[in-house]
Amino acid sequence: MTVSPRKTADSTARPQPADARTARVAAVDRAGLRERALRVALVFGAVGFGFTGVGAQLIHLGLQEQATAPRASISRPLSETYSRPDIVDRNGHILATDVVMQSLYADPSKLLGASETLEALGRVIPGINTAALARVLSNRKRRFAWIKRGISPATAQQIHELGLPGIEFKPEPKRSYPQGRVAGHVIGHVNIDNKGTAAIERYVDASVGVRQVVGDPQGDKRQLKLTVDLRAQVALESELASAMDRFQSVAASGVILDVESGAVRAAASLPSVDPANPIEAQHLRYLDRLKRGTYELGSIFKAVTIAMALEKRTVTTKTVFDVRNPIEIGQRFRIVDEHGPRRPLTVEEIFIYSSNVGAGMMALEVGERYQRKFLRKLGLLDRMQTDAGQTAEPQLPPSWGKAEVVTIAYGHGLAIAPLQFAAAGAALVNGGFAVQPVFVEKSAGSSARKRVLSAKTSVAIRRLMRRNVTSPKGSGRRAAVPGYDVGGKTGTADRAAAGRYDGNSVVTSFFAAFPMVKPRYVVLVTLHDPKGSGARNQRFASLNAAPTTGRIIERVAPLLGVLPK
Repeated sequence: MTVSPRKTADSTARPQPADARTARVAAVDRAGLRERALRVALVFGAVGFGFTGVGAQLIHLGLQEQATAPRASISRPLSETYSRPDIVDRNGHILATDVVMQSLYADPSKLLGASETLEALGRVIPGINTAALARVLSNRKRRFAWIKRGISPATAQQIHELGLPGIEFKPEPKRSYPQGRVAGHVIGHVNIDNKGTAAIERYVDASVGVRQVVGDPQGDKRQLKLTVDLRAQVALESELASAMDRFQSVAASGVILDVESGAVRAAASLPSVDPANPIEAQHLRYLDRLKRGTYELGSIFKAVTIAMALEKRTVTTKTVFDVRNPIEIGQRFRIVDEHGPRRPLTVEEIFIYSSNVGAGMMALEVGERYQRKFLRKLGLLDRMQTDAGQTAEPQLPPSWGKAEVVTIAYGHGLAIAPLQFAAAGAALVNGGFAVQPVFVEKSAGSSARKRVLSAKTSVAIRRLMRRNVTSPKGSGRRAAVPGYDVGGKTGTADRAAAGRYDGNSVVTSFFAAFPMVKPRYVVLVTLHDPKGSGARNQRFASLNAAPTTGRIIERVAPLLGVLPK
């Protein structure tokens, strides 16, 4: 008998025990995966939200004005110094350049003590231990304070060896002037931040541009070329210094000007100023008497007066004036000639003998209105602008009547800067074209030429100036230079003080041009209060300014390419 297996209800309804465990594990794994996926999603969501918030904040800050942005406290100073291009003469000789110097500063929050630190520094830098600086360094909330800027490498090394906490150095460009005082008034100076404050240095900031230093100074490779010739500048200053010593003058000035382009080849005012010492320039002794001083220049104005009369066609060089009698104006003014042949003189002789009466008579014939118009056309009544700074304002008479017409004719009653007269004088000899003095090479001769008087008048003035040097009676004969056709005119003017003239103090001048057939340069020399060795007649320009000008021309003419015959 066959026995069949017994079936139970569990044999088909439940899996075997091993299969049940496997199913339970799979279910748990699926639940874990879902939980981990949820956690990852939450993490990425949080990170994304965070980045979104940061990005939104950055955009918000970027759109805000700089003034509302948060300010960070810094321990190192932000640079406020500037690098500058070199200044060179027309031949490339360096007149001004930047050198890197160490500047000393402190972090007061790190100092061991303000008084102790200043006492130690004072042994290396005399005068540094001041009450004002002690107060600054005692403020522990400060993070930066300048102590001394532009110190020498040797001094910096001494300070470094002290090992003072909170004392550090910052390299900065500092202006250096290799030629010392040479052309000091032309170059000008800079302030403590290396920014130009006078003359050509100021022109650099305004027209060329300076570069703010960020980090360590790299130097400015640009150059500004001047019209000045260093060789001629040295010769001019040397001769002026010799004249000051020889004639015991308190000051002197001189300029050499190209009559065509207006290029200034040399310009000086002595005593010269040290461009590295801006404070010195504030003293009256170091006034730039070529541009910033105004003076009555005396009889060199007679060249202007005769040119004016020739232009008005009231005279020729052969017209005769009876100069024996004085010009009397009311009860106060009586103009006479102290020297001369005591006879009627031609216009040419009025120039050679330097007759005040003759010049006054010519001006009266021309009249006040035309005189003012002619002087303004020559640029003698308005302040002159140059790239090395403007000249002083001309000092005009408060009223312009008959007395003023006469006195201005021979160089009194109108005070101007000597540079301004040199420019007007260039127009008298260059064919009649206005001249603008320029000190920067690129601007020389760049403007259109403007005629201010006829070529015929210019030729006549050149002949008179040459005759005044070649004639045995000429006031300019001591300016003669062998091999060169020099022409010129002297001027001696009493100095005005407290509303009246001081008979014991004068300004002497000599205005010259060379070569006179076709002039290339004009030279104007002024000596202030010359005395000589005691002889009274050494006060006159014919004995001091004229020979000084001759010596200058003799030295500079070959340097400027004008060779002797």
